[in-house]
Amino acid sequence: MSLNRMVAIALVVAVLSGCAKVLVKADTDPNADLSKLTSFYVRKSETDKRDLAEKIAAQLKKYGYRVVSAEAAQNRQTADAVVTYVDRWVWDMTTYMLELNVQFRDPDTDFVFASGTSYRTSLARKPPEYMIEEVLSKMLGRPFPSDSGHSGNGE
Repeated sequence: MSLNRMVAIALVVAVLSGCAKVLVKADTDPNADLSKLTSFYVRKSETDKRDLAEKIAAQLKKYGYRVVSAEAAQNRQTADAVVTYVDRWVWDMTTYMLELNVQFRDPDTDFVFASGTSYRTSLARKPPEYMIEEVLSKMLGRPFPSDSGHSGNGE
């Protein structure tokens, strides 16, 4: 194989590998004890057009947590934590979720005591359900539920 061809192949591999980035991280306030959480209220983002609040709630239920409805939260039947999130979508041949940031907040003070991020570029994209599962798993220190079935790419 010629030197030019080897350099060209190396360049293509370097460029393609730079396009696939995955970052999953979680941070927790050292004074927070997440093992004491039993219930959550998922506050729907005003910009949510893809039912992410419902998908986050469904994942928390899979983990065995109680999810409080908006009506119950308004009637002061508060949960142990309020879940907020920010999603970022981009287009690359199709629209996909690039990043999901999730926060656990104190229901009384709105203080963020835990946060997590799932960031996946185009070549490492996964469905929103997978990214939700990934970030909550990291935040809660729990393994993925065995029945997830979210191994495919795309939306």
